[in-house]
Amino acid sequence: MGRKPEGKAEKSFKNLGKKLDRLIEELKDYKEKFKDEYSDQIDELKRNRETLEKEIRDFKDSDRWDVVEEKMEKAANEIRDAFKTAFKKKDSEGENRES
Repeated sequence: MGRKPEGKAEKSFKNLGKKLDRLIEELKDYKEKFKDEYSDQIDELKRNRETLEKEIRDFKDSDRWDVVEEKMEKAANEIRDAFKTAFKKKDSEGENRES
């Protein structure tokens, strides 16, 4: 029994398989290139993140955080009071004109 000649479909699938194999190899190459190209930057970002996390923890654990929190609360209250005052004046002016 001899081998039957390849049909069009078989030939197309064979070519498609070869193209997919090449594509997979290219993707592996790109993955390695990307890893080599950006690994230093990724490592630096990780180190920066760790440093910032430590600084934030240290800041929160210090007395400075309490001072900042207190000042921010005071500023928020002053802003709230300013808005209340501004809108009361505006409402009062509107009522005075209608009278």
